[in-house]
Amino acid sequence: MNAHAPKAPPVWRQPDGKPVSCLEKIKVLNQNIQEIETLCADALEDGVLMGCDASQIKQALHELIDGLAPPHAKK
Repeated sequence: MNAHAPKAPPVWRQPDGKPVSCLEKIKVLNQNIQEIETLCADALEDGVLMGCDASQIKQALHELIDGLAPPHAKK
């Protein structure tokens, strides 16, 4: 669906700034990001095909992410 090259995954960091070292956790995080990218691209494509403004859809997606509250941290 996307014509651009895949992005390099980020270095996932813990709250103290140290990188996450568990390969299974990194794999899950990277898969989650790929799934979210696909969902967002599909939503953008659907909206544009239905005649909506692409910039407005992108803004709505940004607002959605910005509005997410972090879950409760482990104690």
